Amino acid sequence: MPKHIMNMTTTVNFTKYSKSISLIFSMILAAALLQPAQAQEFSLGADIMNRYIWRGTDFGNSPSIQPSLTFITSGFEIGTWGAYPFSQQSFEAVEHDLYASYTIDTGNGSSFSLGVTDYYFPFGGVDFFNYDGNGAGAHMIEPYLSYTGPSSLPITVYGGIFAHNDPDNSIYLEVGYPVYSGDTSVYLTVGGTPLESAFYQTGTAGIMSINLSASRVLQITEALGLPLTASYILNPYHEQSFLLFGFRL
Repeated sequence: MPKHIMNMTTTVNFTKYSKSISLIFSMILAAALLQPAQAQEFSLGADIMNRYIWRGTDFGNSPSIQPSLTFITSGFEIGTWGAYPFSQQSFEAVEHDLYASYTIDTGNGSSFSLGVTDYYFPFGGVDFFNYDGNGAGAHMIEPYLSYTGPSSLPITVYGGIFAHNDPDNSIYLEVGYPVYSGDTSVYLTVGGTPLESAFYQTGTAGIMSINLSASRVLQITEALGLPLTASYILNPYHEQSFLLFGFRL
């Protein structure tokens, strides 16, 4: 997590970064709203998880509720996602993100997505508009590029870099592949960083997450189903493992 320390450069950096970020999100939102109305879709929900595990690290050591709100239209996606621990002692694990992306279909069943995520950590009561850098602000910005393969090779590849508020500009790479598809779907992802990173607490390149996830819908009535998910996550670099379970409302 970034350090939350106010200093004399806060106002200057806020002006510099907030205007740029606001412009990016405003342009994507404007382009999205100009699309035909029938192509627009809103979705909302919340995941209830026994833990918040992200990239092989436990945030908060507590059950977590993770709400989301998303708007999608013609390849554009704009959304917000949060994580709020059940335990008051884990308030440092509170997170509220904004993200935007654009997906391009290649025509053969594969696609590329280009996006940016704004991670906001309100721990310590830091002002939402504090975009100061050097670990002092409340935000970390990660542009990313992802690829999804066709049905003949349904591999996914993700690469992101913390371009703001991380002196190491930490890189995260991840590859995923569906292991089984049926009433229960099973998916495997492997992710890590290729360089030293203080944020990921790595002194060298390392694999931080081997994630085997299973999901299915528990049919309660003919019209009502409850999506369930379970994951076994191994962090080889930090020699830790986690077993997750949750459901979506």
